[in-house]
Amino acid sequence: MTQLLALGINHNTASVEVREQLSFNAEQVPLALHHLSQHSAIEEVVLLSTCNRTEFYCAIPDGYDGQAHLLDWISEYQQMQREELAQCVYCHRENEAIRHLFRVACGLDSMVLGEPQILGQLKDAYRYAQNAKTLNTLLERLFQHSFSVAKQIRTDTAIGSSPVSVAFAAVRLAQQVFGKFDKYTALLLGAGETIELVARHLHESELGRMVVANRTLERARHLAVELDGYAITLSEIPQHLSEADIVIASTASPEPLLSKAMVEAAMQQRKHRPMLLIDLAVPRDIAADVEELEDIYLYSVDDLNDVIQENLRSRTEAAQQAEEMIDTEISHFVDWLKSRAVVESICALRDYTQKNAEPLRKKANQLLNNGKSPEEVIDFVIHRMSNQWLHTPCTRLREAGSNGDQNFIDITKRLFDLDT
Repeated sequence: MTQLLALGINHNTASVEVREQLSFNAEQVPLALHHLSQHSAIEEVVLLSTCNRTEFYCAIPDGYDGQAHLLDWISEYQQMQREELAQCVYCHRENEAIRHLFRVACGLDSMVLGEPQILGQLKDAYRYAQNAKTLNTLLERLFQHSFSVAKQIRTDTAIGSSPVSVAFAAVRLAQQVFGKFDKYTALLLGAGETIELVARHLHESELGRMVVANRTLERARHLAVELDGYAITLSEIPQHLSEADIVIASTASPEPLLSKAMVEAAMQQRKHRPMLLIDLAVPRDIAADVEELEDIYLYSVDDLNDVIQENLRSRTEAAQQAEEMIDTEISHFVDWLKSRAVVESICALRDYTQKNAEPLRKKANQLLNNGKSPEEVIDFVIHRMSNQWLHTPCTRLREAGSNGDQNFIDITKRLFDLDT
């Protein structure tokens, strides 16, 4: 039998320092999936890695200690202390693993309750596993079901009705610091989905000026032009940093883009006018020691939690309704799992009968070729089939009778409809 397991860390169990150590970027995920599938007995695996979580969803053989092996593999692959990792991981099995995935897909396990970005990230993780050929029937069906559950909950509840997201929270924090934006400049690092949401919220708040920096200038220009901004490459950041009153960063860079020295130089040009920096990336885009500078206000993604809490009240009732819907969908998926086990048994039974029928077919043809009449051959086949196929059931029935196992006897009667 195959079992389900979900193991990982998230913003509730691990600090941003630990999360960035354990994170996998888009280029690393396929390599990690391949390496894990080649160096373990894990049958199927999907790896989800975002700024707030890194999780492994696995199908493992019954009796296999998937949790211990994953901890060993992760600590070695990411060069982390196993003890440090073990202190912040969670591990869910079977129904609880299903529940966890459904809650993640719906945004119920996110820092921002009901945020929609996680569903897209989950679909990306699913596609990576498809391309790496680490998916089979079980996880394929489970993830498709999770997408369906998330869509149903977004349609039938108000979980996504309020404009709450990490991007929205970042802009709300900036509003608390600066008030109106019309006289200020924002420098956005990145051009992905999160920064696009930030840019749109800033534009709607009548930001004075927007600069978008990205590794690919064309992508930065595409976003900037749409929102009356200006596009630059990442290499041009030092020339424009001093212009920024607000810096919001969310890239996939493995190393910080803004160093302490770079920000210090910009502050000298600004004559120490205050600068607000909000780092939404994991690994961080802004070096942690930047906060040591005067007139600098640096916030990480974890620091946004207080801002986010103010916007959760409208989603609480919808979340409760979503939890009830998830309970129902877990039952549906478990029913499918049970039926899957029955199908496997039926296939095994059919294979058994076909395997035993083939020698009889050859023997029957041999008898016919030797001049035996069809009636004699039919009698021979029926007699031999009865003896062969009923030998084991009859042996088990005798054992049940000797052991007083009436339940086995009753099931056999029901299986072969003997009561009628």
